[in-house]
Amino acid sequence: MDRSQGRKRRTTTARGSYAVGDERRARILDSAVEHFAVRGFHASSLASIAKDVGITQGGLLHHFRGKEDLLVSVLEHSGRQDVQRFFSRAPGSVAELFAILVELSAYNAARPGRTKMFNILAAEAGERGHPAHEHFTRAYRMVIDYTTGPLRAAVGRGEIKPDTDCEGIAVEVAAVMDGLQLQWALAPETFDMPGRLRAYLDRLLRSLSTDGSGLPEAA
Repeated sequence: MDRSQGRKRRTTTARGSYAVGDERRARILDSAVEHFAVRGFHASSLASIAKDVGITQGGLLHHFRGKEDLLVSVLEHSGRQDVQRFFSRAPGSVAELFAILVELSAYNAARPGRTKMFNILAAEAGERGHPAHEHFTRAYRMVIDYTTGPLRAAVGRGEIKPDTDCEGIAVEVAAVMDGLQLQWALAPETFDMPGRLRAYLDRLLRSLSTDGSGLPEAA
């Protein structure tokens, strides 16, 4: 047999193994999201997550060192998606900034499992010993900083009032988003989370803008 053919077979086999491993890892992450959303971190078990995926707990531990590692991987994966989709964009006005936040709210409403997981884990993570504590501390800081920057730039342009407490507004916006998200989780079929957020941000912008203008009409 040609040696190059043997190398090609081994390379193809290795690539196939990596693909299977990546697909299984993705299924484990998806299952973990559902378990954490329903039970939280402490009441979820690796054995149950593995069973849902159709593998043994030992097979799961081949991909993740333990439940804490799995939790952090789930949160980091979701966080990277949010940063790429929303927080990598540089808004040129407060209206653009608020439109991005409304988009994020609509995106969250379209993935209930992940969003309910966020609600439960954020509440649990108030304990300093919780493995997600540092993740949520960094995540909230990122959202507040992302919101504060464009507000300060808008003050400099004269777009919003000069006495605006930009970081204070950013903290309040984050709190309103979380509060609406909790109410949505109780009745997702009837609670228009992005619509209510848009109405709030429109009123907020009208109170901040120097000319009293709010958000443009939705397309």
